[in-house]
Amino acid sequence: MKKINNKNNPDFLNEYLMHLKVVKMLSERTIEEYYIDIRLFLKFYRCNIINSDLAIEDIDISAMTVEDLRKITVSDIYSFIFYTADERNNADKARYRKISALRSFFKYLTKAVHLLKEDPTKDIEVPSPKKSLPKFLSLDESLRLLRNSDDGESVRDYCILTLFLNCGMRLSELIGINISHIDFTEARMKVLGKGNKERMVYLNTACMDAINRYLAVRGQNEKAADEPALFISNRNTRISKRRVQQIVENAIEAAGLGGKGITTHKLRHTAATLMYQYGDADVLTLKELLGHANISTTEIYTHLSDESVRNAVDSNPLAKVKQTKKSSE
Repeated sequence: MKKINNKNNPDFLNEYLMHLKVVKMLSERTIEEYYIDIRLFLKFYRCNIINSDLAIEDIDISAMTVEDLRKITVSDIYSFIFYTADERNNADKARYRKISALRSFFKYLTKAVHLLKEDPTKDIEVPSPKKSLPKFLSLDESLRLLRNSDDGESVRDYCILTLFLNCGMRLSELIGINISHIDFTEARMKVLGKGNKERMVYLNTACMDAINRYLAVRGQNEKAADEPALFISNRNTRISKRRVQQIVENAIEAAGLGGKGITTHKLRHTAATLMYQYGDADVLTLKELLGHANISTTEIYTHLSDESVRNAVDSNPLAKVKQTKKSSE
């Protein structure tokens, strides 16, 4: 982490950064984004505590202790949000990113290492940046798509759908996979994203099972022995983008999910949505998983959970029942 001077940090911050690197396996760039936002908050808090006239950037936080953290309240968090908006002119997206970083930090302190009993960010209410919600399949619809495709006729097509729905990769990334890119021991594979940027995609049990089943069938095709691509066409060459699109289109129709505008890219949205709603992925982790260059691209998924909750409430059969009798008082 080249841009991070650990000597100027308290021990708990350096340990958190190491947690992001070793446990979360985030990139240096992403870790630096966490670091910059959390360091700014600690400097802001420290400045207010000691009532210093120094500029925030000049505040020394190296001597801060866990006892200092235990005194942080939700009011301190809100004061920081106001400071970033009023004095630093941070836009909604930038403020939301800072809150996301703080939530991750305090979650680590309370849940991972148990240095704190209370998380001051747990009840923070911050309006999310406004963006239109992407189209995606629900969990039930995703399960229906996979189950309907699990007919034994094409282990290749089932594997393609499984990777889209579990890994959230782009179409170009999927067709670019070579068998040599897969680390079967570590259950991960290398993909080439936008701007020729490589990243590692971790493969869960469903992905590894689908890949192994497909390779068992692929291995019986002697004509494809010299083709490095994972997914091949009937001509034993690397599968094309259009063919993958057709596979997804046909699977969507066969599962009775047509008319929803679901494409290969919408399956990427689906994977991201499911990881955010049901997994343990905060917005910055999701950014790393999806290979986004900017956090603002990833923040769209933070809307989806709230939207689902609202839809669930609105669909309650009692949602439109109103009182008819007037009060006697």
